[in-house]
Amino acid sequence: MVRFLIKRLAAMGLTLFFAALVVFGVLEVLPGDPAATMLGLSATPDTIAALRLELGLDAPPLARFWGWVVGFFSGNLGISYTYRVAVGGLIAERMAVTLPLALMALALAASLGIALGALAAAKANTRIDALVMGLAQLGLAIPNFWFGILFVLLFSITLGWFPSGGFPGWREGLFPAIQALVLPAFALALPQSAVLARITRSSMLETLSEDYIRTARAKGLTRGQTLRRHALRNALVPVLTMLGLQFSYLVAGTIIVENVFALPGLGRLLVQAIGGHDLILIKSLVLFFVAAAVITNALVDIAYGFADPRLRVART
Repeated sequence: MVRFLIKRLAAMGLTLFFAALVVFGVLEVLPGDPAATMLGLSATPDTIAALRLELGLDAPPLARFWGWVVGFFSGNLGISYTYRVAVGGLIAERMAVTLPLALMALALAASLGIALGALAAAKANTRIDALVMGLAQLGLAIPNFWFGILFVLLFSITLGWFPSGGFPGWREGLFPAIQALVLPAFALALPQSAVLARITRSSMLETLSEDYIRTARAKGLTRGQTLRRHALRNALVPVLTMLGLQFSYLVAGTIIVENVFALPGLGRLLVQAIGGHDLILIKSLVLFFVAAAVITNALVDIAYGFADPRLRVART
């Protein structure tokens, strides 16, 4: 087990290292002056030289890369060129919006996807099954930002049930803050719930063909009891794995949805940083999103190894 953990953690570390190398290379090493990019076409040579000195761009690339990586994992991400505040503080502040939004979307996706997938499997080859799978296909075809626009038109402008955008802050109370996150959470969750519904249905249908299901029915359990106690529980293993992988996708998916709803989260911060040519903030945010995905995938892999010892033997 120790060898399994070491290999997984080493793989995670190498992935993060090469991801950081790519991000740094694209933004600071490839042809083009980062200082000139940040200042724009109207910048004078003296201004560019002063900014290069301020950012430490006169140092060798390897030294700059190592200093940035060490600073990133120690929490010292530098000062944002646009906001003139610490990048770490900006990320922590905006995380208070993005993380609850991603968690709400994950809970909604799991609830809808597992319930609809189980219903489709229980009613396999019926009209209900066809309807659920048709809705799942529709959910996969429509991007989350388009769901967001439709939700604003219906629930905000037409019905007036939810705000169309903005975030009041957690200090204004739990209910106003949650209310501002409901529509974007649903917009993020619907495509992912469609994926979970399809996986749940396939996994349950495979489980229902197992011998122990027939044994449970022979012992006198009803079809509903067999589905709840045996089929659904055993079919959830691949679903739970997918849930872990979806969390990192939902965090990254906030980039578009937060801009649709004008939420002051990490996704909107990244778009603003790109618009302001703030390369210091851009590279830290991009690596943050990459790290969230890599670490989440590694944790899912490790948890799966704990749940199924056969995987630890097969992968070591």
